[in-house]
Amino acid sequence: MSTKNAPAVVVLGQNSVVLARKMLTVLPGGTLYGLAGRTSDVDVSFTNFGQTLRELFAEGKPLIGICAAGILIRTLAPILCDKQQEPPVLAVAEDGSAVVPLLGGLNGVNDLARRIAEILNVKPAITTTGDLRFRTTLLSPPPGYNLANPDDAKTFISDLLAGARVKLEGTAPWLSNSQLPIDSDGDLTIQVTERLVNPTPNRLVYHPATIAIAINNTTNEDETVTLIQQSLAAAGLTSVSVAGIFAPITIAANPAIHAIADTFSVPARFFTPNQLEILLSKGYSLAQATALTATGILGRLMTSSSSAVVAVAIAPEPIDPSTIGQSRGRLAIIGTGPGGSKWMSPEVQEILKSVTDLVGYKTYLDLVGSLANGKQRHESDNREETARARMALDLAATGRSVAVVSSGDPGIYAMATAVFEVLEQDAKPEWNSIDIQVAPGISAMQAAAAAIGAPLGHDFCAISLSDILKPWLIIEQRIIAAAQADFVIAFYNPVSRERTWQLTQARNILLLHRAPNTPVVLARNLGRPGQTIKAIALEELVSTDADMRTIILVGSTKTRTIKCSDGSIRVYTPRRYI
Repeated sequence: MSTKNAPAVVVLGQNSVVLARKMLTVLPGGTLYGLAGRTSDVDVSFTNFGQTLRELFAEGKPLIGICAAGILIRTLAPILCDKQQEPPVLAVAEDGSAVVPLLGGLNGVNDLARRIAEILNVKPAITTTGDLRFRTTLLSPPPGYNLANPDDAKTFISDLLAGARVKLEGTAPWLSNSQLPIDSDGDLTIQVTERLVNPTPNRLVYHPATIAIAINNTTNEDETVTLIQQSLAAAGLTSVSVAGIFAPITIAANPAIHAIADTFSVPARFFTPNQLEILLSKGYSLAQATALTATGILGRLMTSSSSAVVAVAIAPEPIDPSTIGQSRGRLAIIGTGPGGSKWMSPEVQEILKSVTDLVGYKTYLDLVGSLANGKQRHESDNREETARARMALDLAATGRSVAVVSSGDPGIYAMATAVFEVLEQDAKPEWNSIDIQVAPGISAMQAAAAAIGAPLGHDFCAISLSDILKPWLIIEQRIIAAAQADFVIAFYNPVSRERTWQLTQARNILLLHRAPNTPVVLARNLGRPGQTIKAIALEELVSTDADMRTIILVGSTKTRTIKCSDGSIRVYTPRRYI
């Protein structure tokens, strides 16, 4: 299920959170929305119930409100206009005793209600007459089937309810196993076909997603789309039955492949050389081997040219692309900010909702909170950056969606650089297909500066005092240069259990260029329990003031300290350097 179509569970009180979490176990990618001030341990907090609900509805998200049905109906009533497009909306009793589908009958609300009711061990309050009598919903076919003429369905169903019999042409277990009045001599017809046909009022046509389109390479999206359409037309097939675009993993990074998939509103899936090897050895072209692999041993080719860029094959039953081949792997290197979820950007939160795997230092993974629910965690020691980067790339190469979690900003003394170092040094061919993204976070120096004023208000630099990856001589040279240039300096990694003298040495260097009373900001555990922020004079700075959870900001010669009337201290660096 895509993030866009993943359900939103909306709660108004803390008593509903446990029930919501239970429901989310059967709603992949779902998000828990809670009323601010009344709920905790939710994914998203909101203050305006009506506005939030209407915005989610307008986005097409299935909505599940753990509240009275009436409040959902009254809230959404003003914007209801097209039942063909409206997403499922359900009300669930606070004690889990009732699951009531309200809207979205054409988009699977009853199936969603059954799924939720099953986990709650209750019976869904389904009132759709056709659904109850025939044990199937003709207007809302299961995944893998598309109703070609929904406008004819209402009268068609009315005729069935009035006693008409129906003839079934084609194969569809959800129909043949239903309680529909199936009769080979029926006056009505249900046809299941991937062929181009003309529906009529007494004939419902369902197109199964049985067609696999294989592409062995492309440099021109428009030309390839035209070629696919011509191939389908020549075979008398409808594009509605296309289940996916399939290609070798070696071209997964080609943007044209994904653009073509978007054109047909289907996923792009990829096969490794090992998966295609047997068919290639039998003389099939790369496109043909890819199409047949997608449709299974009983699939049949509809195009036969061995030199064609595109091949079309048909499977005997609907194709579930999520079970075939792999998607293009995604690797997002994210920054959570220095503390908990309040520091995370909306972009990072959306990434965390959609990924399958989290890779990182345990302390940083814990900062993700409830957004880690349902994800595979891969924890490692904080000093194993290279191994962690390699693991993340290997996971993504298998088609998984992976997030490497850093605190602060991932590109500042964090995992983004480690990933790109390994990517370049190891240069594994299978990594070439990965979609890599860096999502920024609030850095520790930004958070520390904001907490006490604006010490970074003019030119500044950042220097790590860790000499694990660079010799102290270089660090010393940079401190001297920064001091001579009169930069405000942010010191990362100032002190560890093994490194206790470097901070003292840095202070001594700075005192050769800065006044003893130069403001120094010490910020520890930013955004976490035990947060402390204080300002001292440079001459007072000692190694026991800091550890690896401390960021230190040393002012320039222009940095000022203000004592406020409430007793607090503010530190800032003027914008004008005169």
